[in-house]
Amino acid sequence: MLKILKYSFFDLIRSRWTYIYCAFYLILTFSLLALSNDLAKVVISLMNIVLLLCPLIATMFGVMYYYNAREFTELLLAQPVRRTSIFLGQFLGVAGSLSMSWLIGAGLPFVLYGVFGSAEAGNFLTLLFIGVVLSFIFSGLAFLIALKNENRIKGFGLAILAWLFFAVIYDGLLLLALLLLNSYPLERFALAASMFNPIDLSRILILLKLDVSALMGFTGAVFRKFLGTGFGMAVSLVVLAAWVLLPTLGIRRLAMRKDF
Repeated sequence: MLKILKYSFFDLIRSRWTYIYCAFYLILTFSLLALSNDLAKVVISLMNIVLLLCPLIATMFGVMYYYNAREFTELLLAQPVRRTSIFLGQFLGVAGSLSMSWLIGAGLPFVLYGVFGSAEAGNFLTLLFIGVVLSFIFSGLAFLIALKNENRIKGFGLAILAWLFFAVIYDGLLLLALLLLNSYPLERFALAASMFNPIDLSRILILLKLDVSALMGFTGAVFRKFLGTGFGMAVSLVVLAAWVLLPTLGIRRLAMRKDF
């Protein structure tokens, strides 16, 4: 699996789209830092972009790589190599290359700016961590969808729908539920619902880290009361780890049962 991971990783690193992805974050971060000396504002600006862009790019790269590497995958399947090693290696290679592009693109400008000598170092590291986690989660979901659907058009459509659901539709449904049931105490419901969406959970963790939970109203106080504690933070990290682990286990299960 490590050999396949290494091949997939370096195959994507040589891709021009990976360079474009990394360059986009480099230019964007340098521009934001040039426009504002307040690192907290730059982190918030990047957060709003990353929470949408990292999942979208990871989803698209995951699906495209699976379908484009189909002939190479068939060659590997004809060799004495375990199926799980092939697909998990490819998935980790895609997620790893995207994560490295994100870390270099967003991290290098902050490091040159001297973020580790400021009070925003923790917020900066939290943002980097969230970008990496979202890249792994949505790359895993993309591979899982592609493995279940041999039809490329259907696979791409379902992958985009999955991203759209977590990025937009889920929040709309949650807001609708809160509006219709506003006569009931729904703070705990909102807290539990955020655990079922990695993008929402990531957004809340960054806002709490930046100490701007007051912008979220009374519900923000509930989030801060729970997620702001050591236990709540541990629960959040466990949930994010589960979001990474579940697609990985799904890929492994499909790879073992699917008739190629």
